[in-house]
Amino acid sequence: MDADLRQTPLQDEHEALGAKLGEFAGWAMPIEYAGVLTEHRAVREAAGMFDLTHLGKIEVAGPEALDVLQRFITGNLAEVSVGGAQYGMVLTEDGGIVDDLITYRVDQDRLLVVPNAANTEAVLSILSEEDSAGAVVEHRPDLVTIAVQGPRSLELVAPLFSAVEGLDFMTCAEASYRDVVVLVARSGYTGERGVELFVPEGVARAMWRDLLERGRPLGLEPAGLGARDTLRLEMGYPLHGNDISPDRTPMEAGLSWAVSLDKGDFRGRDALLRQKQEGLPARLRAIRMVDRLIPRAGYPVLDETGVPIGETTSGSFSPTLRVGIALAYLEPTDAHGPGSTVEVDVRGRRGRAEVVKPPFVDRSPR
Repeated sequence: MDADLRQTPLQDEHEALGAKLGEFAGWAMPIEYAGVLTEHRAVREAAGMFDLTHLGKIEVAGPEALDVLQRFITGNLAEVSVGGAQYGMVLTEDGGIVDDLITYRVDQDRLLVVPNAANTEAVLSILSEEDSAGAVVEHRPDLVTIAVQGPRSLELVAPLFSAVEGLDFMTCAEASYRDVVVLVARSGYTGERGVELFVPEGVARAMWRDLLERGRPLGLEPAGLGARDTLRLEMGYPLHGNDISPDRTPMEAGLSWAVSLDKGDFRGRDALLRQKQEGLPARLRAIRMVDRLIPRAGYPVLDETGVPIGETTSGSFSPTLRVGIALAYLEPTDAHGPGSTVEVDVRGRRGRAEVVKPPFVDRSPR
């Protein structure tokens, strides 16, 4: 393992559990413990626990904090009450996706922005353009992020944080663990019910061990980024760097629901309005294989006559469905919408597939 990689405060815990570690966005992260299939199944059937400390944590606080974020994030955060959370994006002036992220409104004038690991510096730089006495932008690398996801996750977490029982999906609340303030958020990237815990480093190892001990009788498995990827793909959730990037807009990615064009000006808004008038060059679609082939990123997608119409951006074997699934940018016509049939060129072998409406696996309600 490269000695220059950043390590989470839970590194020793992962090694003690026999985790296979790998590089991800400059971090040494657990890829798997007992195996991707075992961990994926645990999250779908019981509970899985992830170390997500590589995710960015940026606190924006002050009387102008909301105004600053409104100018850079696509959603209308004014609609988010204290204790709420919202998915959104930060864009380039051309409308491309710098990052997709979640913003938690912890207090009236204090919000926590959580970007992807690889984009933390970019988002921090953008938000810091307006750092002032009225809106102080602070990187919070001192916070460890632990996610507990799965049907039994709330049963596991509630004895430690009773507040979780009153939280709906995409809400948050501050709680206490060993006399230290922790942010408990009902959010996640797996499609299952669960929580994401933002924990000061000083108590993170104790909490990890506590949750692991309490969770084992419930079927809890520590889970790595391998299972996190197959879980998110089954939900049709895009991954930045694969399915979304500065070269793609929210409309192309099917994320226009997370854009509030009528809230006022924000970075990239004019470009999105132009694209709305001019039309899309491509549209991200979900593809489920009919033939027994496993698509990966970068495979050509063809129509039924063999004409290329796009390319996959993510692909894998679905442990739940036991078939290959993928996301792909296709020509933006009704002919290639949900219900249509396409072919995927899997290393020279063409396999039939159906364009479907995500998610591949419906796990609602959460």
